[in-house]
Amino acid sequence: MRAVLSSGRTTGRETAEELARGLGMFSLALGSAQLAAPVAVARLAGVRADGPTVRGVTSLCGVRELVQGAGILSGRGTAGWLWSRVAGDVLDVATLAVGAARRGAAPARLGLSLAALAGVTVADVVAARGLSRRGDDGADECRAVAAVTVNRSRAETYRHWSDLEHLPEFMAHLRSVRVEASGRSHWEAVGPAGSTVRWDAEIVEDREDEVISWRSVGDADVENTGSVRFRDAAGGRGTEVVVELRYRPPGGRAGAVAAKLLGEEPNQQLRDDLRRFKQVLEIGEVVRSEGSPTGQSTRQQLAQRPAQPVA
Repeated sequence: MRAVLSSGRTTGRETAEELARGLGMFSLALGSAQLAAPVAVARLAGVRADGPTVRGVTSLCGVRELVQGAGILSGRGTAGWLWSRVAGDVLDVATLAVGAARRGAAPARLGLSLAALAGVTVADVVAARGLSRRGDDGADECRAVAAVTVNRSRAETYRHWSDLEHLPEFMAHLRSVRVEASGRSHWEAVGPAGSTVRWDAEIVEDREDEVISWRSVGDADVENTGSVRFRDAAGGRGTEVVVELRYRPPGGRAGAVAAKLLGEEPNQQLRDDLRRFKQVLEIGEVVRSEGSPTGQSTRQQLAQRPAQPVA
C-alpha cells in the first residue's frame, strides 16, 4: 500500500473513499446554508421564496443534508449513506421542477441549479457504486418473490423463459443478456439513477418444464441467486410461474431503501416483469402507455398525466 501511495497512484477504493469524504463535506456545507438562510438558498437556485412553504422545504432539505453528511463522514455504512444521497438528488430535481412552475422563478438560475445537481448525482452514484462493489457495509441479503398465472402450457412457458437472451423483451430493467459458449451468461441491467450494473451468472439447476435456478459468479456488481418454478395452475388455467430472487443491494439496507425511493427496487420490478411476461405469452406483445412504459416509478408518479398510447 505504501508503495502505491508513494508512486502517486491510488486504488479504486481509495478514490471512492476520497470522493465520498468530499461529498460528505459538501452535504454539511449545503445543509448548514439551507438551515441558516433558506430564503437566500432558494433564490440562488432560481425559486421564488416569498412563502413559508419554500422556506420550510428548503430547511427540511438542509436537515437531510446534515444527517447524510454526518453519516458519510462517520465511516460506517458509507455506501448506504451515499445511495440515500442519490435518492435525495431525485427528490431535489422534483422539488426544483415544482419551484419552476411558480410565478417569479428565474429560468437561468434554475437551469444552472439543475446542471449542478446532475453533476452531484453522477458523483454520488460513482462513489456509492465504487464502495458497494468493494464490500463496504457488508450488505445484508434481501429477498424478492412474485408470481403470475399464464394461460399457456408449462412446456411453452418454460421454453420461452429458458431462452435467456429474450428476457430483456419483458424485463424492463435488463439491457442485455448474452449467453457464452461456456454456458455462463453476461447480464447488464439498469441500476439506481440510470447507472449500469453487470454480472456473470451460471445455471445451477435446470429441470425441463419445472425449474430453472441460477447464481451470480465472479466480481458481480450485485450478488444474486434465484429460481423460477413452473407448475400447473388450479382449474386448468395454464401455468403458475413463481420467481424468487435473493440479492445483496449496493449499500446494504440503506441502499435498498434508496432504490425504493427511486422506483427501482427488485420486488416492484419483479411484479412488473411478470405482468409483461404474461402479456408476451398470451397476446404476443407488451401493452405500454406513456404513463408507465416500463412500470411504476417515483419519477413517473411525480409527473402524472392522462396516458396516451406509446407511438
